[in-house]
Amino acid sequence: MSLPTPHPGLVVRHSYLWHRESRAARESGAKDRPAAVLLVSTISDGPAQRVYLLPITHARPEDEGAAIEIPQAIKRLLNLDAERSWIMIDEVNDFIWPGFDLAPIPGSNPPAFAYGTLPPTFFKTVRDACLALIRQKRLKAVRRDD
Repeated sequence: MSLPTPHPGLVVRHSYLWHRESRAARESGAKDRPAAVLLVSTISDGPAQRVYLLPITHARPEDEGAAIEIPQAIKRLLNLDAERSWIMIDEVNDFIWPGFDLAPIPGSNPPAFAYGTLPPTFFKTVRDACLALIRQKRLKAVRRDD
């Protein structure tokens, strides 16, 4: 079993902890889900990397400005299901890679942890929209180092 090298746009399976769950004192996500790597930063005192993940959900967002719908063609490229899905751009989980919460994709043999990578043009759209929310101080982060 080998783990992928994290890079922006990589979509992995992760036990994502929503900000609202963290505020309710939960320590782990309710379920594993796809999540997209927004940013990877190298920690200055060693080879470790901090990764920032954006969750992917089937739930239609209440605030449409906080999410970007994933086109069906991209969902097919990543072998995700055909249901409508959104990347939430107003919150992240961050942790030292690989962390405790990566999960294998169901049915993958040998176990795989990554679905693939978002196409560059689509990832740029996601990244730029997320950066706009950061500038507006609307990004919520949940640190998952425990």
